[in-house]
Amino acid sequence: MAVIQTLDFFTPIVDDPYCFGQITAANALSDVYAMGGRPLLAMNILACPVKTMEMEVFRQIIQGGLNKIQEAGALLVGGHSIEDEELKYGLSVTGLVHPKRVLLNSGARPGDAILLTKPLGTGILATAIKGGIAGGDVEQKIINVMITLNKLAAEAIEYVRSDLGMVDEVHACTDVTGFGLLGHLHEMTEASGVSARLFGDRVPFLEQTAGFVKMGIIPGGAHANRKYYRQWLVDSAEEPSDMEILLADPQTSGGLLIAASPRAIEAIQRTMQERGYTLPCAIIGEIVEGNRGMIELV
Repeated sequence: MAVIQTLDFFTPIVDDPYCFGQITAANALSDVYAMGGRPLLAMNILACPVKTMEMEVFRQIIQGGLNKIQEAGALLVGGHSIEDEELKYGLSVTGLVHPKRVLLNSGARPGDAILLTKPLGTGILATAIKGGIAGGDVEQKIINVMITLNKLAAEAIEYVRSDLGMVDEVHACTDVTGFGLLGHLHEMTEASGVSARLFGDRVPFLEQTAGFVKMGIIPGGAHANRKYYRQWLVDSAEEPSDMEILLADPQTSGGLLIAASPRAIEAIQRTMQERGYTLPCAIIGEIVEGNRGMIELV
């Protein structure tokens, strides 16, 4: 038995306090799923601007977090709150995993297929919402993505490894968060000593994301990610493309990025669909030999 310990918290990205609590909890729990573990215990972290907000707001945030903790099958065992000028919420999460079944981002091998379990675009759409140019339907779409736990994806991985006998065919996993798909895929290939070939037309994006990029509605984090990680990107397009920004978009509570043998990846994807997973989930590329950490966009 091994322990996974993680912590994450941030400021609100949606107006609804209950949804904010759900999103933040799902994001914090994700690290445990990305390592092949099972969440066991959670503790609240809450910064309260008590002079400017009603106590009911804080109660709703905690209730939203509790909803996701319970959905994960974990226990909320306490926490800590402070008075602050800015609202912040998150969780410290303890998970369990067998020491020989830990998934890291460092095991990807040439020949592996790459699976992404959630669509990209939450950062761009959240920016559009804050700018008042996206409607309530857009906000609900990104909320639905962000509050979805990576639990089912993790369970599908474990089923394929254990029940289908492919324990040695799932090689690497991470979750896609603030560094965007580009950053987290680079980290995986860098740690694994390999390269990746990314099929841009297969990457799932939330509806309207590309349109907002063309309008220049881009979060600062996407520009920063692109500027830094572009040194490891080979783009087949003659001119720098909007796709680079889309791939660099920072995600909140993003999906899992999994590198495994093609048959294991297909089995994971099929298992997720059979168990009722409804978000776009796609095979977006492959691991190849080449310069360590490089990503070829085709």
